[in-house]
Amino acid sequence: DCDLIVTVGFLLGDATAAAAKANPDQKFQILDFAYSDAHDNVWQQVYATQEGAFLAGYVAAGMTKTGKVGTFGGINIPPVTIFMDGFYNGVQKYNADNGTKVEVLGWDPSKPKSGLFTGNFDKTDDGKTFAKNLVDEGADIVMPVAGPVGLGSAALAKELGPEKLMIIGVDSDQFESDTANAAVYLTSVLKNMDVTTFNAIKSVVDGTFAGGVTTGTLENGGVGLAPYHDFDATVPQALKDQVEALKAGMTPVIYDPERR
Repeated sequence: DCDLIVTVGFLLGDATAAAAKANPDQKFQILDFAYSDAHDNVWQQVYATQEGAFLAGYVAAGMTKTGKVGTFGGINIPPVTIFMDGFYNGVQKYNADNGTKVEVLGWDPSKPKSGLFTGNFDKTDDGKTFAKNLVDEGADIVMPVAGPVGLGSAALAKELGPEKLMIIGVDSDQFESDTANAAVYLTSVLKNMDVTTFNAIKSVVDGTFAGGVTTGTLENGGVGLAPYHDFDATVPQALKDQVEALKAGMTPVIYDPERR
């Protein structure tokens, strides 16, 4: 007798679709997934994480001392590479705006088969190894898009110190969630599942619930960029102002089912 059933992640896509079809009067919300065909009783919540990652890439390009930043993923799938695309494009935007030549290691959207991927989302040792390889190539800021694997990268950054390596977190504010390594996080790309789940619950309460795809964007608060926390005094005000101007002027992303 639940008014709303919320499922999380693409691995639950088939099960949620089957349950929704078998129970057409039951309301569902699935987070981080959408269907290519109609599911009128399923609120399909996706996130334009490339928008937040774009800002993170811009910040990284403005903060690097070596002129090289890096990223790697867990598995080469769209929910991962969408972060990496945004990060890469944010660095390119910074270069265009500021006449710099910051290089991105680990990912180039024009050469997706050559990107760096650990092949898993759980081996923290891989996170440490991949981050160390990027540091050895000259990167001093790294964005792991690999779930718990990224904790290994943060542990390495704690060992090396912020002058050698800073980390950009993903999904949640990892300064708050990875307290053991909080001081290494320059910022995080936020996927605000609390906001989007609240919106679905509210729609059930007020009678406006509708199935279909809803995209979380910077504009509607579904995605965002975390505070700079311990690095706040280090990030130049001019860079902060550039990021805020970008945020205000960005055109919301339209959901593309081919990139789900």
